[in-house]
Amino acid sequence: MPPPPSPPKGPDEAKIKAILDRTGYRLDVTTGQRKYGGPPPGWTGPPPPAGCEVFVGKIPKEIFEDDLIPLFERAGQIWDLRLMMDPLTCQNRGYAFITYCERQSALAAVKMLDNYEIRKGKFIGVTISINNHRLFVGNIPKNRGKDELLEEFSKHAPGLVEVIIYSSPDDKKKNRGFCFLEYESHKAASLAKRRLSTGRIKVWGCDIIVDWADPQEEPDEETMAKVKVLYAKNLTSEITEEKLKEMFEMFGKVERVKKIKDYAFIHFEERDNALAAMDALHGREMGVGSRMEVSLAKPPSDKKKKEEILRNRERRLMLMMQQRAM
Repeated sequence: MPPPPSPPKGPDEAKIKAILDRTGYRLDVTTGQRKYGGPPPGWTGPPPPAGCEVFVGKIPKEIFEDDLIPLFERAGQIWDLRLMMDPLTCQNRGYAFITYCERQSALAAVKMLDNYEIRKGKFIGVTISINNHRLFVGNIPKNRGKDELLEEFSKHAPGLVEVIIYSSPDDKKKNRGFCFLEYESHKAASLAKRRLSTGRIKVWGCDIIVDWADPQEEPDEETMAKVKVLYAKNLTSEITEEKLKEMFEMFGKVERVKKIKDYAFIHFEERDNALAAMDALHGREMGVGSRMEVSLAKPPSDKKKKEEILRNRERRLMLMMQQRAM
């Protein structure tokens, strides 16, 4: 009989102890996760805001905190590190979440360590982590519209606020066989994913496939620093483009206003005027119980890139359906 396989190699306990002694942090080991830190000793004030967490993928299975902590400390002070574990194999699942005390450190980690060769021929991926509110649902009937899908999926979990579909290139009346469900929070989306992924729920007789949507790419600070367009929402039907232009032009020359349903885009000639208008008009009451929200508009995403993401998603859907059929 062949000898039993040797147990997987664990972390270097001496190195881990040295790290804990140096930083004063704790390491909590629970089923499915090894959590280091959070908050740092002596920390006062709230936890780090959004944008301070990075997602680390493609981690070799035998790697632990003794390798990851010194590597990621190069970018800045770590708030906490959560390494996801497989309880059956005692190896990591190939990914971790690292929260930094400052957003600049998270950005530096992406710049320094994305595609970093952590072992010979093994390259990790590092991206800013986003609390995802959006699910991808595949294998839906192509003849169903947005309102029908919203009504159907609202039955299975609370907090659904929008359904996003894309028309088939060959027939604009049909969807592409998948949709995106936008929820009010990450918690609501997580609950919906658990319920919809059981395999017991059919949508008009179809076995659906559910996954997290690809995170939406956020513009960087340098790009946002050039924006001269404002995004205003919570607008009532009485608020016309003409009224908006008159209101916003009190702060400087407005090139044009485009209103769509209950939101609008206001294009200024000068960024400083846009910022002044945003500061003055955000939160202004625009009717009984309706307050206008004003923010800088995000630049439109590249259409080619958007189409490429959709094509990749369709290929992934086909692969998932083939695997399910096997």
